[in-house]
Amino acid sequence: MATTYLLQVDFPSDGPFGEQMATEYRQLAESINREPGMIWKIWTENSEDREAGGIYLFDSEATAQKYLTKHTERLRSWGITDIRGRIFAVNGPLSAINRAPLPPTPA
Repeated sequence: MATTYLLQVDFPSDGPFGEQMATEYRQLAESINREPGMIWKIWTENSEDREAGGIYLFDSEATAQKYLTKHTERLRSWGITDIRGRIFAVNGPLSAINRAPLPPTPA
């Protein structure tokens, strides 16, 4: 199984959350689909703790790092600070046992 890389990003947020977030960030979500190496993203939010972020799967560590740099710059331009981003290699065989949505193994 080819190694994929998980990018975890979170940051303080005053919202929007829920349906308002889905409406306001739809175009951003669509643009993320065009990022090189991005396989999928799960959007995360915690309105009670005032946090937001995402979990991404990339096809390489380099594409994950490039996106993290771009996204951090975008968030800072919006006045967001305390941005946390971490990249992890995915253990495909163990993740498959637990039904992780990973891309198929190349033939």
